[in-house]
Amino acid sequence: MFFIGALISPAFFVYAQEPIKVLIVPGHDNQIWGSQYGKLKEADMNLALGTQIFNLLKKDKRFEMYITRDSSGYIPVFDNYFKEHEQDITLFKENAKQKKKMAIESGTFIEKESVPHVAVKSYMANVLYGINKWSNENKMDIVLHIHFNDYPRQYIWTKGKYKGFTIYVPEKQMANASESKILAQNIFDQLAQKYAVSNYEKEVDGIIEDQSLIALGSNGTLNYSIHSILVEYGYIYRFGNRVERKKAYTSMANLTVAGIKEYFFK
Repeated sequence: MFFIGALISPAFFVYAQEPIKVLIVPGHDNQIWGSQYGKLKEADMNLALGTQIFNLLKKDKRFEMYITRDSSGYIPVFDNYFKEHEQDITLFKENAKQKKKMAIESGTFIEKESVPHVAVKSYMANVLYGINKWSNENKMDIVLHIHFNDYPRQYIWTKGKYKGFTIYVPEKQMANASESKILAQNIFDQLAQKYAVSNYEKEVDGIIEDQSLIALGSNGTLNYSIHSILVEYGYIYRFGNRVERKKAYTSMANLTVAGIKEYFFK
């Protein structure tokens, strides 16, 4: 799994008889909600935006849409999958880590430093590996992870100095890197029409390659054909105003969908 996948022409999807399969993953959940600004929780923001993207794409019959959770929690297909395949997911994760270790030792995969991320708790790691396993088995074309950014602050009700969006993509050695980055570029071009790129010094390039994020297929856990990207739509403390936040969801959803359609149908 540690190789650059062959290029897949977007035209393939235009003429394919089957719809394009898209999985929307609103980051975090009700148990581990990610960043927080006052009473505003990232998991709720991710779900609000992810649901809008899901609903917009669902209107287009060229797409077959899936989403991991709703306001009640993980939808049954995923909740049941995590429970019924818990041991399989653990084995999937451990085998992948072992293969990566062997690839590093043999010199066929080179570890590179990534942008620092908050360590993922074991519960959430198992959820993310479970999503990857399910995505492989169900032959997803896109896995889109929705997030809002943050960085360590002393108090959750204080604002920080950083702002702007970033898109994370698989590092070039990873199997699904090539087309994931092209899809990310299309979405980036749309978002950049209205929103500033992150001014955090490690994110100023806008599109960041990463080999450590499970969401992108770290340890070779996503098939080469899956376009996987993670979008940090902005820093959470910039969205404290409820009215402006709802407007941002609508705008960001429309621009993201435009980028996806530009990639597949331009």
